[in-house]
Amino acid sequence: MFSTNHKAFRRIMTVVMCVVLILTALTGCFAAAPSGDGTAADGTEAASGGGLGIGMMIAYLAIIVLIFYFLMIRPEKKRKKKAQEMRDSLAVGDNIVTIGGMVGKIVNVSGDYVTFETGEDRVRIKIAKWGISSTGKDTEEPVEKAGE
Repeated sequence: MFSTNHKAFRRIMTVVMCVVLILTALTGCFAAAPSGDGTAADGTEAASGGGLGIGMMIAYLAIIVLIFYFLMIRPEKKRKKKAQEMRDSLAVGDNIVTIGGMVGKIVNVSGDYVTFETGEDRVRIKIAKWGISSTGKDTEEPVEKAGE
C-alpha cells in the first residue's frame, strides 16, 4: 500500500496543519487587545470584540478534530477491519506468516486458535488467530529435479 516514508510524511503534515490552525486561532483571539484608553497596543482603534471570539475557536478545534479523524483514526480502523476479515477467513491449506516471523501451512482452525505446520519436519504449532500477520492461498509449484 503506502510506504513507510509516505505514512511518516502524512503524520508530519497533519501535525504541522494542526499547529498552524492552533496558532492562527490563538493569534486571532488575542489580536488587538485594547489598552485602557480604547486603543490597541499598536496605536490603532481596537474593536469592541477583541479578536475572533469563542465561536471561531470552537470552529478551529472542530476542524482539527476532523483532520485527525480523516488522516489518522479512520485509516487505522480500516487496517484493523481488513486484518480481522483476513483472520476470520482462515482455512486449512492457507500459508501464513505470524507476527513473530514463523511461516507455515494451516492444518486446523478451531475457534480463536490455528494449528500450522512449519517446514518439512511437520512440527505443529498452535497459536491464537491474532498472532497471524498475513496469509496466502496454497500456490506451491512442483519442484523440478536437477537434470530433467
